Amino acid sequence: MDRLEAMSLFVAAVEAGSLSAAGRRFGIPLATVSRKVSDLERHLKTRLLNRSTRQLTLTDAGHAYLAACHRILDEVGEAERTAAGEYSAPTGELIITAPIVFGRLHVLPVVTGFLAAYPDVAIRLMLADRIAQLTEEHIDLAVRIGELPDSSLVATRIGSIRRVVCASPAYLAEHGTPETPNDLAAHNCVTFEGLTAPAAWTFAAGKSDLTVPIRSRLRVNTAEAAIDAAIAGVGLTRVLSYQITAAVRSGTLRAVLQAFEPQPWPVSLVHAGQGLLPLKLRAFLDFAAPRLKKRLLQATW
Repeated sequence: MDRLEAMSLFVAAVEAGSLSAAGRRFGIPLATVSRKVSDLERHLKTRLLNRSTRQLTLTDAGHAYLAACHRILDEVGEAERTAAGEYSAPTGELIITAPIVFGRLHVLPVVTGFLAAYPDVAIRLMLADRIAQLTEEHIDLAVRIGELPDSSLVATRIGSIRRVVCASPAYLAEHGTPETPNDLAAHNCVTFEGLTAPAAWTFAAGKSDLTVPIRSRLRVNTAEAAIDAAIAGVGLTRVLSYQITAAVRSGTLRAVLQAFEPQPWPVSLVHAGQGLLPLKLRAFLDFAAPRLKKRLLQATW
C-alpha cells in the first residue's frame, strides 16, 4: 500500500466532502479511492470515516489522523520542493486565483509577462468570483478585493477600487440624473448578486452609512451582464470602478453619485506565508506587485 497516496486521498475526501469528489480531484475511479481508504483503515486497525449515502463524517480517530496527515504531507511537499530546487531558483508550477473580470483585465497580462521572464515556471490561473481557501485548495497566491479578515495569511496591498453607480447617457437623459441616494427610488436599477444585495444599496453619508432601497428591474449574476444592461439603457447599476474604465472613457457609461461613494476597497495579494517562500512565489510577488499597482492607478478616469 502506498501510504502517502492513501493519506492524500483521505485528506482530499474530507476536504471535498465525498470519496467521489476526491476521485475527481485525482482523476481516479471512485472504487479505487474507496478501496485505498479502506486499506488505510485496515492498516491502522481503526475506522477513520463514517460513511453514509449523503455525507462523510470523521470519527475521533479520523480527526486526529487528519491533522497528522496534513503535517506529514506538508513536510513531504516541502522536502520535494527543496530537492527540486524551488528554493534555489524560480521553478515549478504556481497556482494563482483572482476574481474573473479583474483576473482577465489585469492579472492575465501580468502573468503572460512573468512567463516570458521566467521560462522554468508554469502558472495555473483560476478565475472565480468566490473566496478560495488557499491551504485546502493548494493555492499559492490569491488576489483579494475587499477588507481582509484577521488571519495568518500575509497580504501585500497593491491599490484600491471604488464601488460606482453608473448608467448610460441615454438613460440619464430620459430619466434624469440622481443627485442623492434617495433619488434612486424613482429609478430602474440593474443589480449584480455578487456585489450588493438586490434590494438596497449602501452609501457614505458623512461619517455614517446610508442604506437606500432600490427597484431592481433586472437581476443578473455577473458584472459583465450588469454593465451590458446599463449600456443598453435598462437602468442604473453598481459595479467596481475598474470594470467600467473603458466604458466611461468611451462615453457609453457615466458615473453618478460619486460624492456618496463608500470607502474604496483595498486590493491585495495574499499568500500563506508559512516558512521560507519558494523562489517562484517570491519572484512572482516582486514581478507582479509593482505592475498591478501601476495598472490599478491607470484604471481610473
